[in-house]
Amino acid sequence: MASPEIDLTVYPDECDAYGHLNQASFLAMFERARWEVLARGPGMDFYSRQGVSLVVRKSVVEYHAPGFPGDVLRFSQLLVHLGRTSFTLRQTARRLRDDALRATAELVIVCINQQGAPVPVPESLPPVMAELPLPGNLRRVAVNGVNLAVDVRGQGPAILFIHGYPFNHTIWEHPVANLEGWMRIAPDLRGMGQSDAPDLGYSMSTYAEDLLALLTTLGVDRVVLCGLSMGGYIAFEILRRARERVRALVLMDTVAEADTPEVRKARDGAAAQAREGGAEAIANSMLPRLLSERSRGEKPQLSDRVYRMMAATPVAGILGAIGAMRERPDSFPLLPTLTGIPAVVMVGDDDEITPVDRAQAMVEALPNGSLSIVAGSGHIPAMERPEITTALLSRFLSTLPRPG
Repeated sequence: MASPEIDLTVYPDECDAYGHLNQASFLAMFERARWEVLARGPGMDFYSRQGVSLVVRKSVVEYHAPGFPGDVLRFSQLLVHLGRTSFTLRQTARRLRDDALRATAELVIVCINQQGAPVPVPESLPPVMAELPLPGNLRRVAVNGVNLAVDVRGQGPAILFIHGYPFNHTIWEHPVANLEGWMRIAPDLRGMGQSDAPDLGYSMSTYAEDLLALLTTLGVDRVVLCGLSMGGYIAFEILRRARERVRALVLMDTVAEADTPEVRKARDGAAAQAREGGAEAIANSMLPRLLSERSRGEKPQLSDRVYRMMAATPVAGILGAIGAMRERPDSFPLLPTLTGIPAVVMVGDDDEITPVDRAQAMVEALPNGSLSIVAGSGHIPAMERPEITTALLSRFLSTLPRPG
């Protein structure tokens, strides 16, 4: 059986003059880990037995932090996309002693024959890679040209949780685990979490099309939308495209207006920062404003969890999201037209990014809106005050008529 995790030790001869594991050695270790998975499973001759050879068409490596002699790095890999003649592997390297992320690699690999012509991926490849499952309850769903990782739990009317930037579905861990009586759907958006991260193809329209296709694939006709921050922007786009599929609306720590020129300039700066410093630079700049003072004081481990989530986001997804937010339309005129759609605007009372007064302005514009303030929370209530947030969601959901 294939092993999903391979442990490799960093040796001094793999390091540079500063004692850091150098980038060429990192690439070699990623490749060694791929071969080790085969060696421990179907055999290193797996591909030759299928009559194919492999060529790497594209590789993108993010170096999150250095490795040092003596470090034991744990490598894992996931099959994130399966095409006709190619497939995409995502690999991560974490330091074993503290599970700290060191590097992430994503490779597009093409199958060729002896003449060098592309040939179909062996049918036996997915079962081999199936030994490397997604974490938790996640599964992959192919929609709109990408594979989205999605957590789906429960039965009943559906609620779609849309995370913000640059997060993933785990911000919704508590409500997804506890809102019994509902079908809870929590995907990773394209470019984030365990979903595909293409270099191009990001906009609010694209995110909305992804999620509408996901709902269709899951057999869901109508849904309650729950969007945090950028997730709220995506919810507005879903409403523009498929209002008839929306039963109710939860807008959490978000705004309806388009970016001002000043904010667009700041977005451009963030994009440059991501290109130069990677996801960690974005995580470092954003973290101080995300959590409330109370959360930072009472839950010091939460800061580390949020930082690691952001730092693991592919740069392609970060850049795509920044561009999508920068170019999104003004949704404030949409709010008064949402007659017949019950809505609640939830906001942390200590949110610096989308403060309470902007939440109140949305409530006043909505025909059927109400305001819920999460005490002691900043920008991520479902993580900072999970029990309170889930209770407020449950209370709102209980006011909705059950489908006949």
